Parts: sequence; structure tokens; C-alpha cells
Amino acid sequence: MPELPEVEVVRRGLERWVAGRVVSSVTVMHPRAVRRHEAGPADFERRLTGRRVAAVSRRGKYLWFRLDDDHAVVGHLGMSGQLLMQPADAIDEKHLRVRVTFAGEGRELRFVDQRTFGGMALTTMVDDDADGRLPSPVAHIARDLLDPQLDEDRVVRTIRGRRSEIKRVLLDQQVASGIGNIYADEALWRVHLHGERSAHNLRAADTRSLLEAARNVMGEALEQGGTSFDALYVNVNGESGYFDRRLEAYGREGEPCSRCGSVMRRSAFMNRSSFWCPNCQRQPRAHGRRTPSGR
Repeated sequence: MPELPEVEVVRRGLERWVAGRVVSSVTVMHPRAVRRHEAGPADFERRLTGRRVAAVSRRGKYLWFRLDDDHAVVGHLGMSGQLLMQPADAIDEKHLRVRVTFAGEGRELRFVDQRTFGGMALTTMVDDDADGRLPSPVAHIARDLLDPQLDEDRVVRTIRGRRSEIKRVLLDQQVASGIGNIYADEALWRVHLHGERSAHNLRAADTRSLLEAARNVMGEALEQGGTSFDALYVNVNGESGYFDRRLEAYGREGEPCSRCGSVMRRSAFMNRSSFWCPNCQRQPRAHGRRTPSGR
């Protein structure tokens, strides 16, 4: 699933093409793509047509089109969603779900989603603590590590107040948003921490170092256009990101750790996988003794 860097790459591309434009037509080609818009596809098409997009915004993994009144179109890419800007005469993609055209613009916005886990919805804005207004589905999402208004002291206290595994806390979008499986593994590798360590037992300094590592790795990924493991994640021009070539932990099971040479390992985690170095990232003790390393 796209994480903060990938969604920010898409947001920047959309901002360039659609900010300030007026929607001239909307066609929903698969009802599941707007299933979160409770009034249905026809209402979505009618209410969005004629509206001006004031800006394209993001928080964590969510992005939205701020409209010229107190509404927004929230888009979530899910596992395979793509928001593409295509020439109006381009051949339709196989999994095209929603088409949006704009007055005075030769390109159109296409929401393509192979697995239809993502979607779009027209929603109202609600009050937020500092941003003024946020789309209602996004209001519960915490600020992310690239947000200049993030209260890092509060995040550190929240993390250290949890008794869950530190990786599980990193993925909690109500603690600090935008971090997913890939960048959690990368950040933990950078600071020599195993994801099974208890968040409650981390020192404040270690927690700050972990947050800084996550911030840095996501910033570096953003510069490389994000991480693409397959053809599903692309930017608005249909191009893949290149940060997968610089990953140190995620997806490197069986390869030597670039820091110490130990063979990288994979373990099951929340229906996903964690990747870690058995030497640099020692597993925490369990029941008074260290868990077997398998060596």
C-alpha cells in the first residue's frame, strides 16, 4: 500500500494539473470506486460537476481535493489505486473506475484501481485543532513526520505510553500518520531497533532517533519518487519510483546486511512481513531469555 512518500508524489503531480481548474464532467465507471459516497455514483457525478478545485492536500496516506466551498473529494489509493493525468484521447486503462475532465485542460484525471480497494468520496469539512478545516474522514488522522506543525514531544510521550511492540505503534495512524510497513522497517534498521521491542521501554532519546530516522527515510524516498515494487504504484504520469533500489531492510530476506554482513531475516507481522538484521537488531528477551535467533 502506498505510504506517505508515494502519496505526496501523487499529490504534487495533481496540484500542478488540477489546482484552480473547474470540473466540467465526471463519469463513474464502477460503483465500488465511490462506495464511500453514500448517495451513490449519480449524486457524486452531479455534485462534483461545475466545482472548482482550490488545492490538493494530504495528511499521512490520505489526499483530498479542496473544493471552492466547504467540501472536499477524498481519495484513498488502497492497495492498487492510481490517480493519473492522461490526454483526453488516450486509450482507456483496463481498470479505469472514474474519469474527471476539467475546463480548459487537455488532460483528464483518471482513477484506475485493479483491486478496487481504494476509492473517492465527496465529503464535508470539519473543524481541526490547527489546520482550520479537514475532510471528516481524515479528521482522526494524526499529523505526519513531515508536517511542520507536528508536536514531536507529544508523539514521543504517546509512543512511550504504549505497551505494544514499537513497530505496531509506528503503524498507528493516530500516533503519527504516513508510516507504513516499508518505512517502519527501514527506520528501525537505521537505529538498530527490533520491531518487537516494547514502545513503553524505549528511552525518550531512542524514540526521537527513531522518529528522525523515519522522517529522513521518507524524505529520501520522496526525492526518488517513492518506492515501486510492481506496476501498481506510479505517479500521475504513470512513472515508477526508484527508492526500492536503496532499501536496506524491507524485502531483503536472505541478503547480507549492508552494515554488518549478517543474513537479513523475515518474520510474520500483522498479516504482513517484517525484515530485520539478527545482529544489528537483536530480538527482545521473552520469558526471561532471548528468543532463538535460528543460528
